[in-house]
Amino acid sequence: MPRPGVSPVQGRPKSGRERASDRSLGAPCLRLLWLALALALALPDSLVLWSPVEAHPLPAQGHPAKFIRIAPQLREAFGWWNLTCPTCKGLFTAIDFGLRTQGSVAWVGSVAIKLCILLKIAPPAVCQSAVHLFEDDMVEVWTRSVLSPAEACGLLLGSSCGHWDIFSSWNISLPAVPKPPPQPPKPPAPGSPVSRVLFLTDLHWDHDYLEGTDPNCENPLCCRRDSGPPPASQPGAGYWGEYSKCDLPLRTLESLLAGLGPAGPFDMVYWTGDIPAHNVWQQSRQDQLRALTTVTALVKKFLGPVPVYPAVGNHESTPVNGFPPPFIKGNQSSQWLYEAMAKAWEPWLPAEALYTLRFGGFYALSPRPGLRLISLNMNFCSRENFWLLINSTDPAGQLQWLVEELQAAEDRGDKVHIIGHIPPGHCLKSWSWNYYRIVERYENTLAGQFFGHTHVDEFEVFYDEETLSRPLSVAFLAPSATTYIGLNPGYRVYQIDGNYSGSSHVVLDHETYILNLTEANKPGATPHWHLLYRARETYGLPNALPTAWHDLVYRMRRDTQLFQTFWFLYHKGHPPSEPCGAPCRLATLCAQLSARADSPALCRHLVPDASLPNVQGLWSRPVLC
Repeated sequence: MPRPGVSPVQGRPKSGRERASDRSLGAPCLRLLWLALALALALPDSLVLWSPVEAHPLPAQGHPAKFIRIAPQLREAFGWWNLTCPTCKGLFTAIDFGLRTQGSVAWVGSVAIKLCILLKIAPPAVCQSAVHLFEDDMVEVWTRSVLSPAEACGLLLGSSCGHWDIFSSWNISLPAVPKPPPQPPKPPAPGSPVSRVLFLTDLHWDHDYLEGTDPNCENPLCCRRDSGPPPASQPGAGYWGEYSKCDLPLRTLESLLAGLGPAGPFDMVYWTGDIPAHNVWQQSRQDQLRALTTVTALVKKFLGPVPVYPAVGNHESTPVNGFPPPFIKGNQSSQWLYEAMAKAWEPWLPAEALYTLRFGGFYALSPRPGLRLISLNMNFCSRENFWLLINSTDPAGQLQWLVEELQAAEDRGDKVHIIGHIPPGHCLKSWSWNYYRIVERYENTLAGQFFGHTHVDEFEVFYDEETLSRPLSVAFLAPSATTYIGLNPGYRVYQIDGNYSGSSHVVLDHETYILNLTEANKPGATPHWHLLYRARETYGLPNALPTAWHDLVYRMRRDTQLFQTFWFLYHKGHPPSEPCGAPCRLATLCAQLSARADSPALCRHLVPDASLPNVQGLWSRPVLC
């Protein structure tokens, strides 16, 4: 099998950066300014400037939205509204030099805590815990590859002062083998075997969930032992879960798995990560491993002999989102996590898969004749993975490995399913654009793409690169098991062209099941997981191929009632109380066409001519996960 290769560029080039020994480094405001930038990157979006879920809870696209949101607070706090561009660059050059020569992790942490409290980034206790958790890794990353003065000042003062280019463009190599003529899959003959694939994602088990506690506490995650009681006039957290910024107790996950019978039987399970809860400011490696082993054991208990194929989520590590590429060795590497996963998942995965899982958290295997399954570690595409500040060029050589796997499958005549956590449209731009190229090149081989992460029910359509008009693939984004934020618990079942010679292995339909918390939490009630909807029946789809999903988006643009049905199901039957007006509807529809990051051209046809200049604005959206 193709083996993973380490990205050839082991560190980001530092050409053109001069390090001045400016004595102004000692000024407290300069130290605080650097720490604010570091803290804004380190603290996950569920902590930084947290706000309840809005009408369109999608992760932000484009350049780091966290820096943009926090910059006005920094300028106001330090009285630097009139800071000039040359002065800013000079100061950051001095900061860069000072941190590389005399940085102290303990000192950095103590000042960062004060800054976090000063800027009200999070409650004081959260600030203290989060800083202590992140400080070692952040100082290591910063000293290896810091923002250049121009980049930092561009973020603070605007593009006229500098440009954010630390995640520079790069390209993977495609084989010289000519692309075969496109052969869109055809629906299978009536009576052909159909496989049912259970899809689980974003379980987010909170071992400190406590019924009756405050679901609207000041911390970023509530319904917990440390959340305190609710106000006298407000109800506490429900027994099975809560419509708020809360995750799930283990009993709800056990109820989900115990109640799968009516949705089955299943031929296999795709499980795309995010096992621990969102209390990311206080997690230890022991906590993460406890979540991994506990929930894996629960899945094995209820699914028995059904094969399960997992993928790595962004919450599996601690600090959250921290997935260093394999060239980072020692205690700061991810080996502690990958080794534990290999041990826990060994009954499901063959030796070839365990080899690459231990190397970089990704793998490939053949679950049945004619089908290759590829599980990607999407943390290597993540905007929130601060380790990629050192080098974001195809981390772990994963995309080049993917190309080799797809080419080998094409040569054999196999079909391929890809599973992963973070959807490709939510990735760093170069990673996302390279992935898009790969999907387009291997459209005849790639039969299905399955992701999670956003917690809501949606999809991303891929088009031919030349015209961006011919739908050629679709990535399905399944809803979360967890309630976070304000949702019913849920899971997905895919109907796949089945196990027979000549199968296309494409998605034929999908079903979504939920637990209605309003009903489940009533006194004396028992949890009842039920079918929410079937995609083809509900949306009137002729099939579940890419063109059908493309056409659905344009039908929803014209038919507001159809869109409202989608909006209700998008939120697993519990939509926000505020209506989704025209801008919200357009942003939501745009997202379904946007499998490539930072590409407004993908939804231009949805936007009236008069609004074309505003298309780019649709990529600045609030962060949920």
